[in-house]
Parts: sequence; structure tokens; C-alpha cells
Amino acid sequence: MTLISNSWLALIISLPASSATPRMRIWRAVKSLGCAALRDGAYLLPEKAEQATQLQSLADEVRQEGGQAWLLHVQARNMADQAAYQALFDRTKDYAQWLLDLAAARKTLSSLGSTELNRLERRQARAYDAIRKIDFFPGEISIRAQAQWRDFVNAVATMQSPGEPLATTGSIARRDRMQYQGRRWATRRNLWVDRVASAWLIQRFIDPHACFLWLDDPADCPPEALGFDFDGATFSHIGERVTFEVLLASFGLEGDRGLAQLGAMVHALDVGGTPTAEAAGFEAVLAGARKRWPDDDSLLADIGGVLDSLHAHFSNPRKP
Repeated sequence: MTLISNSWLALIISLPASSATPRMRIWRAVKSLGCAALRDGAYLLPEKAEQATQLQSLADEVRQEGGQAWLLHVQARNMADQAAYQALFDRTKDYAQWLLDLAAARKTLSSLGSTELNRLERRQARAYDAIRKIDFFPGEISIRAQAQWRDFVNAVATMQSPGEPLATTGSIARRDRMQYQGRRWATRRNLWVDRVASAWLIQRFIDPHACFLWLDDPADCPPEALGFDFDGATFSHIGERVTFEVLLASFGLEGDRGLAQLGAMVHALDVGGTPTAEAAGFEAVLAGARKRWPDDDSLLADIGGVLDSLHAHFSNPRKP
């Protein structure tokens, strides 16, 4: 967040010498809110920061612990004061340390399994978000941190799903479903969200007699097969759309309410974005199915029923 304001809130507190535990608890609280310490017991925060509303609760807590607390409005007198106040919130050191930790974490990726990769990504995400939430005046290092985080997430995604396609530019040609009947379709094995949903879509709405080939290496895709969801495939990511969405547009299926909602869910799970309420549940079911079924044909048959149910759910404008 970038704040432009010359108005500030100052929290001044005094606790009895015997209140060591409350003192530590309140100190941790003001630190987590991103307050700058003017001196012991005096803290500053931009008035427009989202966290500013919590200062009153801290003042009340101090009084309940037998201390004194004042919450004051402070106005910068001039640009020099404003610059001095902002300098107190410089997060360069925080970002620098996190970037070092991120670089060290990235060196370990190749040695980690799927569970460890997910755990590492969540831990680094929490650390990054903690800094961003209190970075009220982002500078150049915040831009660098954002780029490094994006690269890290992409590196984890590559480890999790080798061969994940890169989006290409261009328009999506409209295709006649009648020309795509009884065909052989091919994608990468070990199906995950976009691939399993795309295979289901092909089977249910495009080519009911489709035959699927699960590839160890996309380079082995037969020339007569219709590849999907890998670089160079007939159907893959284009622009902001994932393969499932490209197939919807290619075969004129975007008007189907249920399929459009499924597309939003698949998009969020595959490349990020605003998740639907059902996304986490579907991802958990798919992860469990991958453990139960040793082959992708069985996996598709199992998850196909789940997607049928989700399609029916999304197609109903009146959901219970």
C-alpha cells in the first residue's frame, strides 16, 4: 500500500514496572502493526494505515493493565518533518533479510518433495506478506522483492508440475466440433487441475468418443494427436486464459453458465487469481484421488464425476 498523508497517530503508553508480561505483549503488538518507535513507550503510525484503528484497542488494554495511555493526532509541520516521519518506516532491512532467506530457500528446491515445497512456499509467503502489510511507503526494493517472489513461486510451480506451459499471445480461433470427433487427444501424464478439467471438458462437451494419450514427455506427442496444455500444443494457454478457458472459447462453450464458473475455478487454481468458494475443496479432492488411483484413466473417470456435480451446481442460479 502507498499512503500519501501528513497526518499521523502517536500512541504513548506507560506501564507499571511490575507489568513485564503485558509490556512484552503490547510491544509485540505495536511491532506487528508496523508502528515506528519514537522512544520507549512512544509509537507512531500513519493515520490512514488500516492498522491505525487497532491503536485504540491497545490503549484500552494498557489502561486495563493499570497503565496510562494517550492516543494523539500528529500533523507534520512541513515537508522535512513529513520526510523524517516516513523515513522511520523504511522497510529496506526487512526486505533485504527476507530476500537473502528467499535466495537460500530457492537453492533447496531441487532436493524437496511436493509436501516440503508447499510448506516452504507457505512459510515464505507468510514472511513476505508480513512485510508488505506494514510497508506503507513502498520503494524500489519492494518492486525487486515482488519480482523475486514471482520468480520463486514460478520456480516452485515448475518443480511441482514439470512442463507447465507458458502463455502465448494471439487470438483464439473458433472451431467446429464436428471436425473434432473420435480424435486422439494428448497431454502430460499425472493429471492436475487444468489438464484433468480440460480432458473432462473434451470428453463431455467436445468429443464424446475421445481417446486420450498421457505423455511422459510432450516431445513424444504423435503428429496426428491433438495436444493440450503443454508448449506447442494445439490447445494451451493464450494470454490470460488457461487451457480449459481456451477450449471453451475455441468451441463456443463460454455461454454455458456452469462451464464459465468452472473455468473461473480452474483459472484460480492453475495460475492464481480470485478463488471460488469451491476451489479449495476441489483441489483437496483431486489431491486425494491422485493418491488413490495409479493411472490417469482411472483418475479422469473418478474426477469426472466430481466435475459433473460441480457443473450442475454452478449451472443452477439458485444455490442452497
